[in-house]
Amino acid sequence: MNKSRRITLHIFVDWLAATISWLGLFFFRKNYIEASKHGYEIPINHDDNLWLGLLLVPAFWITLYAISGYYNYIFRRSRLKELQHTFNASVIGVLFLFFTLILDDSISDYRDYYLSVATLFGFHFCATLFFRLAVVTKTIHNVKNRIWGYNTLIVGCGERALNLYQELNSAKKSEGFFIKGFVKIQDDCSLKEVGARILGDWTDLPALIREHQVEDIILCTEAGENEQITAIIDCVQNEDIHLKIMPDQYSLVLGMVKMNNILGAMLVEVDFEVMPTWQKVLKRMIDILASTVALVILSPIFLLIAILVKADSKGPIFFTQPRIGLKGKLFNIIKFRSMRMDAEIHGPQLSHDQDDRRTRIGVFLRQSRLDELPQFFNVFMGQMSLVGPRPEREFFKDQIVEKAPIYQRLQRIKPGITSWGQIKYGYASTVDEMIDRMKYDILYLENMSLGLDFKIMLYTVLIMVQGRGK
Repeated sequence: MNKSRRITLHIFVDWLAATISWLGLFFFRKNYIEASKHGYEIPINHDDNLWLGLLLVPAFWITLYAISGYYNYIFRRSRLKELQHTFNASVIGVLFLFFTLILDDSISDYRDYYLSVATLFGFHFCATLFFRLAVVTKTIHNVKNRIWGYNTLIVGCGERALNLYQELNSAKKSEGFFIKGFVKIQDDCSLKEVGARILGDWTDLPALIREHQVEDIILCTEAGENEQITAIIDCVQNEDIHLKIMPDQYSLVLGMVKMNNILGAMLVEVDFEVMPTWQKVLKRMIDILASTVALVILSPIFLLIAILVKADSKGPIFFTQPRIGLKGKLFNIIKFRSMRMDAEIHGPQLSHDQDDRRTRIGVFLRQSRLDELPQFFNVFMGQMSLVGPRPEREFFKDQIVEKAPIYQRLQRIKPGITSWGQIKYGYASTVDEMIDRMKYDILYLENMSLGLDFKIMLYTVLIMVQGRGK
């Protein structure tokens, strides 16, 4: 199955439905609303507004659908979800178009507004749902008949894994799983006796995912293997896969699961998404806007700090260092240099309140958090966000994970200039303090929202103004 071609088809039918619905509204307004106002039939002549609308309105609808995440998982559709998404998006989109394009119409009665909104909603909802159901029905048919599917690994090597495999393969209608093989959780694997294809150990999952182009993983543990569940989840959380788990393990990942299917094999899905797609898009738009404004407005302060740093000690103005970002990818963080050039001549070290490696201006920069300002470049480039857990160095990250493996969950989101951990704890001078600060960032991860981001940014500004940075 070709994903890009399928996405193109979805976009095309949505564009077609939006075009038809806007044309329907245009002719309704000409033949009914304007005709009733003037008392005679309005001829359909060349109208620039019509052509402009046919260009911009379908583009608006496609953008709205993309922001809502509609085109993300085109092969994992149900007709009920299509109905729900189409209705919700139609309500939001029609209201937006009413206030931006229809409200200034010349009318004879205020009830004409209701008629215009109802007509646009009726045309758009019915046309969009019709085309979508046609495409989705074909997709569902191909999945159920094993024409299309998702390369899948079963993590487990016992009786329950074998029973699940047999259930999936013998089902009259497929759920879309193309089983590539089994992955061991423990060395003792009873499936070897039945000639099952054992691909490796669970620690090999990242490599196996890439080798077999895996899209789905089903975790199927036996008694005595429950202790590995959290480690397995952490092992694959940065991979682009869907993780499903047997229902009797539900309580072990409470808060991260959702029901996947009520008619087929009883599985629940581990949800790695921490924010809805529309909020992630809006968060990124805020990052771009805020970082652009900050870089422009703060440019005089940048210049002043650059002069002070250069005059205070030898070395470059900016300090760059590899840090761990989203999904474990490395990037170079940018800061104003606040320490001497030989600060780490004896290896990686963490700063502390009485750190004599800091320059004179560096003490002030760190207390006021002004050394962080160049990170707006990282935010603008998409490597960081305004709000998110502090990005750590790989040297210290390995030490943290050794003591607190849950730290790896923070890699689900972009690191940030400021964070809940930063305003509650500040800079950490030891690995144990980094672990203590991590607890606040884990709480942020589990409660992420745009409202919480604004609250954290407000407190950060107060800390900067008061000079209470640690």
